[in-house]
Amino acid sequence: MDSDPSARRAPGAGTRRPRRAWAASLLAFGVGIALTIALLGAQLHRARLQRAQQLDALADGEIGALREQLRSYDLALRALQAGFLAREVDFTGFDRLYRTLNLRKRLPGLQAVVYSVPRPGADGIHYPTLYVAPLDGNERVLGLDVRTQPANLVALEQSRDTDRPVLSAPFRLVQDPPGHAPDGLLLRLPAYSPGDVPTTLEARRARFVGSLAMSFRISRLTQDAFRPEWRRALHLRVTDVDATPNALVFDSSPGHAPAGDAWHQTHTIAFAGRHWRVEMHDALDGHFDVRESLPLLIAGIAGSVLFALWIAALAGARQRALEVGEAMSRRYRESEERFRVVNELLPALVLLVREEDGSVMYANQAARIRLGENVDGAQIEALFEDAHRRAEVMQAEDPGWDGVEAMLRSTNGDRFWASVSMSRVRINGRWKRLVVASDISQQRQLTELLSYQASHDALTELFNRREFERHVERTLAHSGSGTTRYALLYVDLDQFKLINDTSGHAAGDQLLSQLAQVMREQLRSGDVLARLGGDEFGVLACDVQDEAAARLVAERLRQHIDGYTFVWEQSSYGITASIGGVLLDPSSSLKELFAQADSACYMAKEAGRNRVHFFSTGDNAMAQRRTEMEWAHRLRWALESQRFRLYFQEVHPLASLAGGTRIELLLRLLDEDDRIVPPGAFIPAAERYGLMPNIDRWVVETALANIDRLHPEGRGLSMVAINLSGATIEDESFVERILELITRYDIDPRRLCFEITETLAVRNLAQVSRFMGQLRKAGCRISLDDFGVGMSSFGYLKNLPVDMIKIDGSFVQDLASDPMSHAIVRAVTDIGHQRGMQVVAEWVDSDAIIRALTEIGVDHAQGFALHRPEPAQLHYSDQT
Repeated sequence: MDSDPSARRAPGAGTRRPRRAWAASLLAFGVGIALTIALLGAQLHRARLQRAQQLDALADGEIGALREQLRSYDLALRALQAGFLAREVDFTGFDRLYRTLNLRKRLPGLQAVVYSVPRPGADGIHYPTLYVAPLDGNERVLGLDVRTQPANLVALEQSRDTDRPVLSAPFRLVQDPPGHAPDGLLLRLPAYSPGDVPTTLEARRARFVGSLAMSFRISRLTQDAFRPEWRRALHLRVTDVDATPNALVFDSSPGHAPAGDAWHQTHTIAFAGRHWRVEMHDALDGHFDVRESLPLLIAGIAGSVLFALWIAALAGARQRALEVGEAMSRRYRESEERFRVVNELLPALVLLVREEDGSVMYANQAARIRLGENVDGAQIEALFEDAHRRAEVMQAEDPGWDGVEAMLRSTNGDRFWASVSMSRVRINGRWKRLVVASDISQQRQLTELLSYQASHDALTELFNRREFERHVERTLAHSGSGTTRYALLYVDLDQFKLINDTSGHAAGDQLLSQLAQVMREQLRSGDVLARLGGDEFGVLACDVQDEAAARLVAERLRQHIDGYTFVWEQSSYGITASIGGVLLDPSSSLKELFAQADSACYMAKEAGRNRVHFFSTGDNAMAQRRTEMEWAHRLRWALESQRFRLYFQEVHPLASLAGGTRIELLLRLLDEDDRIVPPGAFIPAAERYGLMPNIDRWVVETALANIDRLHPEGRGLSMVAINLSGATIEDESFVERILELITRYDIDPRRLCFEITETLAVRNLAQVSRFMGQLRKAGCRISLDDFGVGMSSFGYLKNLPVDMIKIDGSFVQDLASDPMSHAIVRAVTDIGHQRGMQVVAEWVDSDAIIRALTEIGVDHAQGFALHRPEPAQLHYSDQT
């Protein structure tokens, strides 16, 4: 029973074909699903790359805007500092600077501008806030001590020592209520006394007069820079990395934890001594809308089910490719539009230049306003006024300009100064030049004005002393290389004080202004005229061959000043001037030349005024004047450096008198080599230059503060005699100072005796009598020193409240050998006793003189025969 083979294979073949078809369909379905999954992954990857490119552009814009904000604060604070360097600034000047710079409008995030000054206190230096602008809303800052805010104090001290802007660590502003977030910042710069910018730490601390600061909030600063369109796409975190531990100072999305694998960028901004880490994350954490993938997924599944997967897939792929390309193009256009929007809002001038032909292909709104609406397409070289800059702008492969100051010219012909930065950038595979400029015309004008004010006298508009000294120094540096000689003239008006006292300071100012013009007209083109201060002028005469030529210049000035009549209201005045001159010597220093010219002017006044005198090294009077001037400088140094020393000499009784030891204080000077200098060497210079009041004050304050340490007997010391000069007695406040010290140190006033010379007493009888009377009323004793040397009548003794008289040593020395001296000493002793005074003899240097004085009845004696002067054992560095 055979069967048909074909009939047996048919069922198997039929099942294999469906199986093959099923297998093929499964394979096709698997390939389709795999292809669909691959396409979905590629689409997701492209979307991520596109978003990353968008976020990169936004991040760069955010960092640039934040840096520009900080730079604006820095420039504004530097402008304020320049105002303090030009002159002393009071509150009115501070407020004027604030309004002139228009800080509130230029810096929207500004909270306040403050000025703090150092004030010593028992526990150290305090820094109270003296000026605040604006005051409205910042009243609590006025008077605030910076020392109470540690972060603020650290910024103040760092800026003071470095002359650099210093940003404080974040802290809570005093304007904020308790519990407010510490989001305040202070940008500080030091204020120095007017003059050149100090370059050393010692100079900065010495000339430090206060601290300028701008307070602002981190949140406001960042929000002003962080545009709304950026905030929707970026999550911004700012961390102060200098804080310990690092402090998060701003978070645009508090509480949001960014995903670790999402797009992010980190930048470090270094500004004013602090470092901020700026972290930017994708605000969406890399998530995308799943609905964008549904068409591809459905198409992939449908194509896999159908056998037309390949055709459908190819067609769908092409369609999808077109859609993806269109989406990418749309996103690129949106990114470019955002870039243009950001640049349009920038206050700086932004230009993008083609490198092939140097034409401007893009200009933001600020550039179009300042450079002209038709700046697009203009040649970049044509915008620079300086030919050297025009050559540099396109020829250099990479100019590397960063803040270069240049004069720009708009397409309308307007010119202005700008700070220009330029760099090469690659866009779409082509090199371009990116130019960013800021208009600094107002800042430059302000700088030039401050520079002029710093070098010129406000009244006469002549050079001031500092600028004149610079001219002389430059002339000295170059005068040794040529044959041309120069002369320094020192002009001092005679009797200028009389006009000030009789007609007022307004008349004096007018006279100085008019005389400045008179002198200008008489000088040659190369001569330099300056006001040195008060009624003193300086002239640097150029191209003079010898002293005779220089004297002609000086005489012409003197004659025209002498011939000028000054009229003020109903009065007229004749004016004269004394002029001192010196030929410039390259081997001399600036200080020596001015001292020589001053000495020559002094000699002209001594010789009768209204004359010219030139310095000569062989002039004896000039040499004495120079010696006294040198002593004057040494004495000022001695007072500042505690170089004076007190000695004492005992005054011994010649009869059996009650009371303890008596001494007279003697003054000595310890020179630079620690040698003792007697008073005869320096007292004349001290009297001539008005230094005796300061020296007398030092002697009295030191003696009274150490009265029980002046002599080995300590509290047993009966009397201390102190000499006073005429200039000291003319100071009516000095008696009050003596009485104050007596009370402070609880001194019995009867232990003090003040000695005044006879010649001084007779010359100023009324004033000396009043001075003596005040001290005697307090219980002090008064002695008339050098009695007899003035050859005055004894009659004035009854008008002077004197306790003792001291016979001049010139009579005492010749007592044993000269009958006339013996008669004078006896007469003085008798008259003194009749007036109830004690009599003291000085310069006693032999036993014979002691016996003669005892016979006459003199009460006390002082001299080498009795006691040689000894130093008082004091710790001078402890005196105040």
